[in-house]
Amino acid sequence: MLVRSSIWQGRRVLVTGHTGFKGGWLSLWLHQLGAEVSGFSLPAPTEPSFFEQTRLAELIDHRVGDVRDPAAVAAVIAEVRPEIVFHLAAQPLVRYSYDHPVETYAINVMGTVHVLEACRHQDSVKAVVCVTTDKCYENREWVWPYRESDPMGGHDPYSSSKGAAELVISAYRRSYSGGPRIASVRAGNVIGGGDWALDRLVPDLVRAFIAGERPLIRNPRSVRPWQHVLEALSGYLRIGERLLDGDDTAATAWNFGPSDDDAQPVGWIVETMLAGWGAQGWDRPGGEQPHEAVLLRLDCSKARAELGWRPALRLEEALGKVIEWHRGVADGGDARDISIRQLADYAARRDRQMGEVTWA
Repeated sequence: MLVRSSIWQGRRVLVTGHTGFKGGWLSLWLHQLGAEVSGFSLPAPTEPSFFEQTRLAELIDHRVGDVRDPAAVAAVIAEVRPEIVFHLAAQPLVRYSYDHPVETYAINVMGTVHVLEACRHQDSVKAVVCVTTDKCYENREWVWPYRESDPMGGHDPYSSSKGAAELVISAYRRSYSGGPRIASVRAGNVIGGGDWALDRLVPDLVRAFIAGERPLIRNPRSVRPWQHVLEALSGYLRIGERLLDGDDTAATAWNFGPSDDDAQPVGWIVETMLAGWGAQGWDRPGGEQPHEAVLLRLDCSKARAELGWRPALRLEEALGKVIEWHRGVADGGDARDISIRQLADYAARRDRQMGEVTWA
């Protein structure tokens, strides 16, 4: 089974960055699997937010804190005594990093150091899954997908901070034997309901549609490995299970991205979203724009071969899930109910794909 509810039932789990979009979805999924979930994060980064819309604080142990504060990180890990930590707390935006490089490095690099240092001194922690990004690779703008063994790098502060975080993770993994098993997971551009981040394509489209405005599209020919958030999270959970099972081979780096034939350019995403929403037209912004990679793909053959993981949704279906979520909420639907229904629908899709039960 790709995701086993039995291993998560009653399991003490700490999620850093649980008020963010991806961390919120992960926390909700873990709660549905029966885990005892604690979250450590700054307040929700946007208004509205997935965290607030789903009333996640009612379901988990919600703690406000900053990974830049090593004492606060150590205190929450000592108090919660998690068996596994999913580290998602981050400054996640490329364009923001140009204006706030010090903050970006402090959160993404030293925040990771603080989490790993606290975990290695807490004997309850058996596993750590650190979430970075596909942008951690030295992007050479070539047509070949990036493999886990390719060099780290990054043109902008955000990307380079994530490459540096990967080096930190690797150093902790190799330097401290006897500590928790540590894995890093690298996903593409995740999309899904409840993502309200600024300067991100799909949230920008949703905001424009709701406001009845024409979206501004910077780079219509750029290609990214877009995928639904639950695709990436299913991989993270699978790695967490392997680490908790004592599998040392899982304590390494992993790519989780779309199928090789499902990476699409920005323009395709925009036209598909326009058609699905029933909106029309988009414009190009004026002025000089910061550097952004034009071509980026992930090689996920390792996850397919060693984990049995592969995408369950085509990109067009994933975009349909985004529209379904936001239209449902805009029409007065309950965001938590819609999210749980989408979780169950995704699990059913996994059931059919894997031929085994992945939700109980």
